[in-house]
Amino acid sequence: GGSAALDLAWVAAGRHDAGYDLGLAPWDVAAGTLLVREAGGLVTTLDGGEDVLSIRETLAAGPGLHAALCRILSPAAVASAQAAPVVPPRTSDRIRIAVSRSRPPAFVAALAETLDAELVPMGSAGVKVISVTRDITDAYVHAGGQYEWDSAAPVAVAAASGLFTSRVDGSPLEYNQDDVYLPDLVVCRPELSETILAFLREHGTD
Repeated sequence: GGSAALDLAWVAAGRHDAGYDLGLAPWDVAAGTLLVREAGGLVTTLDGGEDVLSIRETLAAGPGLHAALCRILSPAAVASAQAAPVVPPRTSDRIRIAVSRSRPPAFVAALAETLDAELVPMGSAGVKVISVTRDITDAYVHAGGQYEWDSAAPVAVAAASGLFTSRVDGSPLEYNQDDVYLPDLVVCRPELSETILAFLREHGTD
């Protein structure tokens, strides 16, 4: 709307269903708060408190919408939404490792033997990474060279899902580099990461 006062006026007039603003001075919201409340709406802090003038934040909405917005926008709700995701337990008793259908590397076969894991052949790098997020497999280890675009999007999904992602030496995966070649990666359930990286440190990928 352009200003907090106008946002609040539009809520009072019914042009907006709700609005919220942060970091405001009392004179930014005092008049608009009165308009909303006189129109039958509610103006509170994000967690439902009444002191909008000193807390310097406002949430304005009609009575039917206000409580739901407080549950979503309250600091506790925001902190909960930003908390690290919890990876659900795997559904397979045996560890499953995604592997290339056409060129399965020898070191992955050795890793599978060490972990008593099952190799699951499948297609592209993206499919393999997403298979870990979908509980189809539990790990994907690649050292045959790729380009950033082969894995960037699925690795972002994996990381956002709480999975472990790194290079085979344990260093972070970095994208948007001048050199777009990405030699290797590890995507796995968090509880498998130390075992897999220890194997790679000891045995390498040759």
